[in-house]
Amino acid sequence: MHKRFFTAALAASLALLAWPAVAQSYPAKPIKIVVPFPAGGTSDVLARLIGQKMTESWGQPVVVENKPGSSGNLGADAVAKSAADGYTLVLMDVGNLAISPALYRLPFSVEKDFAPVAMVGYSPHLLVVSNHIPVNTTAELIAYAKTQKGKLNFAAAAGTGSATHLAGVVFAQRSGIEWGYVPYKGGAQAMTDLIGGQVDVTFNGMVATYPHVKGGKIKLIALSSAKRHDELSNVPTVAETLPGFLTGSWQGLLAPAGTPKAVVDKLNAEVLRITALPDVRERLTTLGAEPSRMSPTDFAHWLRVEIPAMAKIVKDEKITLE
Repeated sequence: MHKRFFTAALAASLALLAWPAVAQSYPAKPIKIVVPFPAGGTSDVLARLIGQKMTESWGQPVVVENKPGSSGNLGADAVAKSAADGYTLVLMDVGNLAISPALYRLPFSVEKDFAPVAMVGYSPHLLVVSNHIPVNTTAELIAYAKTQKGKLNFAAAAGTGSATHLAGVVFAQRSGIEWGYVPYKGGAQAMTDLIGGQVDVTFNGMVATYPHVKGGKIKLIALSSAKRHDELSNVPTVAETLPGFLTGSWQGLLAPAGTPKAVVDKLNAEVLRITALPDVRERLTTLGAEPSRMSPTDFAHWLRVEIPAMAKIVKDEKITLE
């Protein structure tokens, strides 16, 4: 009994002593960041921005791999089943991870199969419409949609069951309108079709959407944040018309569960360093994203709170994938 206890204690002590060495030698080879959506969306933009800065700082290539499918679940599952060594990561809208357990039978557990690394930031969804839609405010959109009796098409920019799809469903149910849903594998293609008039309206992340608004290719109706954005103070929030409405893109970096704590902590510190750089902060501010300063523990707690909160919304709003 005493021998077994001593052996276990010795192994634990050696593991603790090894952590600083693991962190010091990491990274010793290229790192892959999986983005489970096509190129051009919010997660992709932030992954490439962070990956470039990591490459410059650590001297190891950081490769971004787009692996779309199943509202982000396909790429997330691939990372969940990867080696827990810090060399395969996923950067995605963690709103998807919070919503998916309520809508899908997932082949992984968000809380058991991932080690949360860093919440990169939050950006509100933009409520945008194609230029051919004759509305300029949330109230006008609701009134117009009611005259169309289900004829408008809403682009579910990250697929069925995604945060953007959920935003559209909640908006429609709370405003008493009906529209059809067109699922996309990512925000980039949804924006292309919105610009071209193949779809009529969507909620999408500010990072990927606002450049098209600035270019006059689509119309910005409102923000999905709780309050007006400093950079867009003249743009109202949806909540000013539908009180309590709040959605957005919460981008997060995660590793497979079991990744050494020292590696997770080093990655977290690097992300926080990068998002505090003046040029990166300026870039994020321009895109409407707010950097987060969460520790891995804070991020894990956020997921534990957000998953049941999203499940309640899905249940209360009677949202299904049918």
